[in-house]
Amino acid sequence: MTTRAIIKGVGHYLPARVVPNSEFEATLETTDEWIKARSGIERRHFAADGETTSQMAAHAARKALDMAGVDAAQVDAIVLATSTPDLTFPSAATMVQAELGMKNGFAFDVQAVCAGFVYALANANALIVSQQAKRVLVIGAETFSRIMDWTDRGTCVLFGDGAGAVLLEAGTGDGTKADRGILATDLNSDGTYKDLLYVDGGVNDQNSGKLRMEGKEVFRHAVEKLAATAHKAMEKAGVETRDVDWVVPHQANLRIIKATATKMGLPLENVVVTVQDHGNTSAASIPLALSVGVERGQIKQGDMVVTEAIGGGLAWGSVVLRW
Repeated sequence: MTTRAIIKGVGHYLPARVVPNSEFEATLETTDEWIKARSGIERRHFAADGETTSQMAAHAARKALDMAGVDAAQVDAIVLATSTPDLTFPSAATMVQAELGMKNGFAFDVQAVCAGFVYALANANALIVSQQAKRVLVIGAETFSRIMDWTDRGTCVLFGDGAGAVLLEAGTGDGTKADRGILATDLNSDGTYKDLLYVDGGVNDQNSGKLRMEGKEVFRHAVEKLAATAHKAMEKAGVETRDVDWVVPHQANLRIIKATATKMGLPLENVVVTVQDHGNTSAASIPLALSVGVERGQIKQGDMVVTEAIGGGLAWGSVVLRW
């Protein structure tokens, strides 16, 4: 028998404030049509004053626990993907642990920007397969509205805030692609591309900084690397394109999503798309889309799902799993 990390619950949280594209027209040289044509984004959510990454993460985590019928006391670990934690330290994951009233186990953050949830899922899978944990909450949560340069129309219109979570639980399978759970992961990074997507501040200059991005270059790398990592993980899992029910990509840009699906040989009908409603929520985007996909009735138990993401670093990766 093979140990598998199986998704038992999923949930998401979005701040109450919805920001349509038209809201940017008053302060930027832009239009709703320009933003939609460039990115496919129509609206996004921004956190309220005082609303934190860890609070949003805890909301999403509770929903995942409720779906699974599991109490927080039964969870062994929390792995939280974020690039916008409440504080430099301690980790936002430990704050979620406290908020959930989880006294046992351990919690830590993973920082791989938009690829963060894929990295967190791979780490959580390793914890379960190595029997260091039986149940792991994997969360992606971001408040990117706090690191935007509101004068840069090329970036500030693209991002939003939110959180998504899944509960992984140890199960068993036969070691084939028919098993439920995570079947394969693929992680990559290349630090020589740092200047393509970064935040221009940090502890060295005591300035939290603002997000900077070379959009055209990031687009080029994204399409190439996302399709490649997805195919690599599928190959590891023994999965072919015809086996895939759903691709749940990082929701950065509709043009990237469409181009990657084409490279993977899959129609857009097999892709869960939420970017129009949420914008780019970085590490939160995949778990948000997974939760929305389940809520819509798209993703069902037994479906073969491929997730892939790329973010600053550059860091990119993918996960193949059976729901």
